[in-house]
Amino acid sequence: MPAPEELVVCHLGRTPYAPAWEMQEAIQERLIAAKRDPEADPVPHILILLEHPHVYTLGKSGDAENLLVSEDRLDALDATFHRIGRGGDVTYHGPGQLVGYPILDLDRLFTDLGRYLRTLEEVIIRTCAEYDVTGTRVDGRTGVWVGPDERGLERKICAMGVRCSRWVTMHGFAVNVTTDLDYFDHIVPCGINDRGVTSLLEETDASVDVDAVRTPVVRHFAELFEVEVTERRGEDARSFLQFLAGAEAVPE
Repeated sequence: MPAPEELVVCHLGRTPYAPAWEMQEAIQERLIAAKRDPEADPVPHILILLEHPHVYTLGKSGDAENLLVSEDRLDALDATFHRIGRGGDVTYHGPGQLVGYPILDLDRLFTDLGRYLRTLEEVIIRTCAEYDVTGTRVDGRTGVWVGPDERGLERKICAMGVRCSRWVTMHGFAVNVTTDLDYFDHIVPCGINDRGVTSLLEETDASVDVDAVRTPVVRHFAELFEVEVTERRGEDARSFLQFLAGAEAVPE
């Protein structure tokens, strides 16, 4: 039986959006290049876990009208806006939200993008269950939802949007932990105007924070993707990603 694939989980903490996006693209290209060159050193799968300052992002097929605020209002909210190359529409990232960027070579795991998305959803569903929150799927709507229940209709707890090039992934998921949900009032989240958003804090009486949620996310990710995990944190993680990306610096 072959040895499991290696996944390096890099915990970065609070990181600006644009440099993190550029870093993902560089590492994705590194993995693609390694596939093409049989003499290249092996490159492990990567999972970056971080938080962002307030930022709105719009996927390549999204509608800019789903961002409901002007540029001046964005400045007042201390938020930035970026058009990016993932799937999906507009979403929000900010403090209290755990964002995960898996950069995986699916040729070494399984070449099925639908299965990949359902597996990411299952990671978050199992994580929510550890806080007695029942995460669900909604047909035709990627991501993880809570409800319908006595509190109301379905509400999204985790948004997902990915990009895949030559079976190497980037972008990923954003699970609301203690997120300030008021920031979602300034968009039509994921282009869906008839459902709301929620967070683990809203749905549970248990104590919850982003750092604690990292642990079950990593554990379930390793189980479901059947990978062997090495974790790096802080400056060690930044230096490692800097090496992979060939970048001069990884942002703090």
